[in-house]
Amino acid sequence: MPSLKDLKNRINSVKSTRKITKAMQMVAAAKLRRAEEAAQQARPYADRMNAVMAGLAEKASGSESAPRLLAGTGDDKRHLLVVLTSERGLAGGFNSSIVKLARQTAVKLRGEGKDVTILTVGKKGREQLKRDYSQAFVNHVDMSEVKRLGYEHARDIADDVLDRFETGDFDVATLFYNRFESVISQVPTARQIIPAVIETAEDQEIADSVSAEYDYEPGEEVILAELLPRAVATQIFTALLENAASEQGARMTAMDNATRNAGDMISRLETEYNRSRQAAITKELIEIISGAEAL
Repeated sequence: MPSLKDLKNRINSVKSTRKITKAMQMVAAAKLRRAEEAAQQARPYADRMNAVMAGLAEKASGSESAPRLLAGTGDDKRHLLVVLTSERGLAGGFNSSIVKLARQTAVKLRGEGKDVTILTVGKKGREQLKRDYSQAFVNHVDMSEVKRLGYEHARDIADDVLDRFETGDFDVATLFYNRFESVISQVPTARQIIPAVIETAEDQEIADSVSAEYDYEPGEEVILAELLPRAVATQIFTALLENAASEQGARMTAMDNATRNAGDMISRLETEYNRSRQAAITKELIEIISGAEAL
């Protein structure tokens, strides 16, 4: 049974931990607001870009001169998994959920006899995948010094991916990240970025307006060749922003739970401390009374 001094030290230690988790929760809440705004502001641009690409791709599909980023290499033997995670932990299951989805995809692809390579962005994903897939790593992007995400960071990652595609390192590239929905809901997402998979715009009016308003010069194939690399960078940038908001939401929730758990532990320890203290006082009184009676 722990002594009163041990219980007191443990209570003070848990109180200090609770102060830290509470502070981290407040910091995450402040960062979440900015990150959520950035993610929401990027979505209309991404939807508009997707609608334009859908219109161009529909006209260029089937053409022999269609860009390789749209038509692909004609094979799907080699796959590149681009795994986006955070540089820091203490964010609940944020990183684990992304890594789990990437690992499931890698196992499935290898089971089909396909080659898998991995490009990691963020330290936590690399750490979790290193044990099973260290031989499959082709590059790592360190984001620890990045204080504010910008398009240039996505552009650098996209350039690396595009260079590898041009040199024939892979046939299909898939992006893994968490899509932000709310503070308590982040959805692990896998999105193929090469060859381009043009999805129908969520707002059908956007797609209709794009096809109705614009005629393209000099031609769809030429414009697609120019826009497709930018579309890849845009998708990566959107994923980075979604990830940033998801990370802060997950960290805020995790630190809130940790603060609550610390409070519950303090209550239990204080109850145990008071009981032990009361038992010690009672024992002393009994000893005093027994000594007095013996006299």
